[in-house]
Parts: sequence; C-alpha cells; structure tokens
Amino acid sequence: MNDDSLALRPLTARSIVLSTLLGHHPPRMPARALVRVGELFGIAEGTVRVALSRMVAADDLRQCDGSYELTARLLARQARQDESRSPRTRPWGGDWEIAVVSVDRRPAAERTALRQAMAALRLAELREGTWLRPANLERPRPAVVTEQCTLLTGTPDGDPAALARTLWDLSGWSARARALLGALDAAATPARRFTVSAAVLRHLLTDPLLPDRLLPRDWPGAELRRRYDEFEDELRDLLRQYVTPGSAD
Repeated sequence: MNDDSLALRPLTARSIVLSTLLGHHPPRMPARALVRVGELFGIAEGTVRVALSRMVAADDLRQCDGSYELTARLLARQARQDESRSPRTRPWGGDWEIAVVSVDRRPAAERTALRQAMAALRLAELREGTWLRPANLERPRPAVVTEQCTLLTGTPDGDPAALARTLWDLSGWSARARALLGALDAAATPARRFTVSAAVLRHLLTDPLLPDRLLPRDWPGAELRRRYDEFEDELRDLLRQYVTPGSAD
C-alpha cells in the first residue's frame, strides 16, 4: 500500500505537538520542550509556536505557567487511545452486549453523540438503532448511551464468529494492520517512524477488540500494539536526549 492508502498524514507542527502530548502522562509539557520536539523532526521554532497559539485558540490546548496541556476533549481522546493499546478485557462466556435506541424524535446532535459513543465503546450497528458486541470489555457506559438506549444481554442463535464478520470488516482491518507493520519495518528515519506510528495508533482505535475465538487466525492486533509500544520507547529515549525535563521559556 502507498501512503494514501495507509492513511499517513503529513508531519506538521500540530501533529507533532498533539501526538507528543497524547503520548505523555500527564499530557503537559513546557513550551520550550515542545519546540525542541519539533526541532528534532525538522520543524522550525517559529512554526511550532504558531501551531501552539492556534491550538489554544481552537481549544485543543490550554496554556498555564509557560506550559501547554490537553483540554478535556483531547483528554478523552487520550483515554480512548490508552484503552486501545491496553484494553481492559474479561473472560468471555458467549454473551453479547445489546443496546437498542428506545427514545423517539432525537435531535441530530443527540444522534451524532450516540454514534460517537458507540464507536468509542466498540459496538457495531446491526440495524438502525440496534448496536451490539461480545461482552468481553470492561468500561463504563456514558450517559448519552444510558439515556437513549435500553441495554440488554443476549446470546445469538447462530455462529457468533459469522455474526462478528458481518458486523466488522475483520479481513480489511487485518490487511491494513499488516501493511502498517511493513511500513514500520521500512521506516528508516525517526520522522518516518513518527508518521507511520501515528497511523498505527489511529488504526488501533478501530480494533473491535473481539474475543480470540471470534477472530481470524493470525490476527495482528497484539503485534501492532507491541510494535507501537516499541516506537513509544524509542521516542521517549530520543526526547531524553533533546528535551530537558522541566525546561521552560
């Protein structure tokens, strides 16, 4: 696959700042440290500072005492990314979560919010207003779900693996994951590895996190997570060389 088909996005000051903070715990760094991260990838100081100002204006970042931190909306994204990398699972006995929309005449904003919440919970839509997935994940349900849906637990009569294949494009997800693994192998520079790894993290957000017995043989999800963890370790080591902890303007 080429860069377009792999959903690789150009390396920009904004993407570097955002990816760095999303991967940092707590997601707060001094301005000078973020400038140095940009310089590591060939982005000029002025370009990074303009990006920081624009991200504050867009409510992506909040500035405090010379440092920048993620706002609540992006803290929620960081939590989803962390969950995609280290999902909280439980033994699966065959039950499925089922959520059925049970309120009428919802405004468009509420319908959109529900779809976003269902995607974050990794439920798939069987038909309009009916969502489900194997009950193997531990995570809270937000109010937008409990207020709009009746929640049930059930077991399909047919083959659950066949049902999973109708709900998720497992072969397509696997093919893209393997292409991303190949792109990581071929990435010869830190900038290229950064770009590919950002695409890896986006792809992990769409992993349905199904029980093993519902997945195709040789499912690459665990390998993709392992390789991303390796990249994060490499990036952390690079940052130690270029960024002095606690540095500020």
